Amino acid sequence: MTTPLAKPLMIDSDAELARCCAHWQTLPFVAVDTEFVRTETFYPIAGLIQVGDGERAFLIDPLAIGDWTPLVTLLQDPTVVKVLHACSEDLEVFSRLCGALPAPLFDTQLAAAFLGMDFSMGYSRLVSELLRIDLPKDETRSDWLQRPLSSAQIEYAARDAQHLAELYQIMAPRLDAAGLTDWLLADTAEQVAASTQVTEPELAYQQVKQAWRLEPADLAIVQVLAAWREREARARDVARNRLLRERTLCPLAQRRPDTTQALSRIEDMHPRTVRQEGERLLQLIREGQNVAPADYPARLPEPLPAAANRLLKRLRKVGQLEAERRGIAPEIMLRKKVLEAMVRTGYPDGPYRLPDELTGWRRELLGEALLNAANNVVEVTE
Repeated sequence: MTTPLAKPLMIDSDAELARCCAHWQTLPFVAVDTEFVRTETFYPIAGLIQVGDGERAFLIDPLAIGDWTPLVTLLQDPTVVKVLHACSEDLEVFSRLCGALPAPLFDTQLAAAFLGMDFSMGYSRLVSELLRIDLPKDETRSDWLQRPLSSAQIEYAARDAQHLAELYQIMAPRLDAAGLTDWLLADTAEQVAASTQVTEPELAYQQVKQAWRLEPADLAIVQVLAAWREREARARDVARNRLLRERTLCPLAQRRPDTTQALSRIEDMHPRTVRQEGERLLQLIREGQNVAPADYPARLPEPLPAAANRLLKRLRKVGQLEAERRGIAPEIMLRKKVLEAMVRTGYPDGPYRLPDELTGWRRELLGEALLNAANNVVEVTE
């Protein structure tokens, strides 16, 4: 089933963008979506910005706009709610495109979880469940930098904006009625703030999978390699793994190849990397080997042992019971990383304290119950 689609307005001049943004600032909300390309680049390249006002869709052509000031003003206008869906990558697009982020932000994926629907619900499924519309998927991997855009691309993009506005008009009143709007907006504000945090190159090694297995001497090499990869990926605007695959970092540190031939024998090492970056990688490995023991990075924390699962389950139950009482998706109450952080504050024998990762309304709502459950003050029961 599909609904009639009003002809979208293409915005391809600074004057038209300014006129539309001035109009949108008179509205209580706008739905916003982006289409972008990010196949081999570090940063997303905006191909289209879609805006829905509840009546029609507007398609902004980023390749034709020179002055983004009106959009910046709209994104930052506290009186206009910006509606997006699963927007982490959209935030990157806006940050790169115009240096501004949407606030206040209403994320329909998050709203669905607060309304007791599935956690991390996809856009097409949400549209299907709430609007009874089956969206085509033909253009999901389309080239949004091509010009002119095809009629199929234009309709696909316009429908996204139109239906996103329709979702908000259904979900926002329900969220208000449940008294959960403030929680949602607090979560999205945290998400926007987190999106501005940039990984320091010297700390990039901490995000390398399996790096916790390494001895400090090997970790020093991974630190040098990961820092170089992070800096170069940004400077060249190249995807990290195109420059140097993450899966090769730990083997490089452990095997320490000293020739390009040895480098090429590292599992998952791309021949292009050896050809273009081989000598530099060998130099970086030597730099890592020359780090003084006193300057080795500390070993990274190991994953929690299986024996900690009983405590994790007890803590998770606190969130699940509260979620059931309020009719929201249990996964949204307490994230795994928060529970693990709390276990780490006192494992294995306690006492346990609330971790810094537990913030805002969750800390106020669940803090005391979590402390009681962790420190065996009370038994968590149905």
